[in-house]
Amino acid sequence: MALQNNKSLGQHWLKDRVVLNDIADSAMLNSDDQPLCLEIGPGLGTLTSSLLKRFPKVLAVEYDPKLAKNLPNSFPGKDLEVVNEDFLKFDLESIKEPYVVAGNIPYYITSPIIFKLLETKNPAKRIMILIQKEVAERILQAPGKHTYLSLSVQSMAEVEPGVIVPKSYFTPPPKVDSATIILTPRKEKLLGDEVLRFAKNGFSNPRKKLIKNLPYEREKLEQAFDKLMLDKNVRAQDLSHEEWQKLFDEIVLK
Repeated sequence: MALQNNKSLGQHWLKDRVVLNDIADSAMLNSDDQPLCLEIGPGLGTLTSSLLKRFPKVLAVEYDPKLAKNLPNSFPGKDLEVVNEDFLKFDLESIKEPYVVAGNIPYYITSPIIFKLLETKNPAKRIMILIQKEVAERILQAPGKHTYLSLSVQSMAEVEPGVIVPKSYFTPPPKVDSATIILTPRKEKLLGDEVLRFAKNGFSNPRKKLIKNLPYEREKLEQAFDKLMLDKNVRAQDLSHEEWQKLFDEIVLK
């Protein structure tokens, strides 16, 4: 009897082998020796199959108990460890060796998963994930079109675009297309947590001018904008990481 997808868990299974191999290839480090691969949400094991051909060991975290129980049976003799757990509760610090991440991420918990991976004290060397195309585009935005998501993710990781994956490649097909992105966690964040919290105010109403979103006295804000030669009509989306840092220093630290 075939296993059925669980819609409440956002299960959409990718079966296109070319794309699966591309995800697995892109998760690899530029090295002769590959580390452990942590797979998020292996499902039926279609991506797991490609990963096991490229990595010495795959640690797969699967929330669905039926899928978690069945997965090892599909790969006898392979170094595959399956953990039946909610990935958002999985202890990344329990991994005691270098690792990379690969996975087809459920749309409804994309941001929490990304922030969990980037905020851990034990980050991966490389993260290759398949997510909703619209979210991937938001993460990749540059100054002028920044979102709070792109500002914060790019502060913690270098971000590279991958490939677009049409919804027809999935079973059952989701309502929207997907895309892969590659994240390489930074050794040092571009912006500290306090600066990001400060910036979050600026994105509270993205259509408003930035100066109207920041909860400080107007005179102080205008003086800071003048000193930094920032146009008072700019919106949060327009500032670079460096400009956010300078604005924070001028308004909060002085």
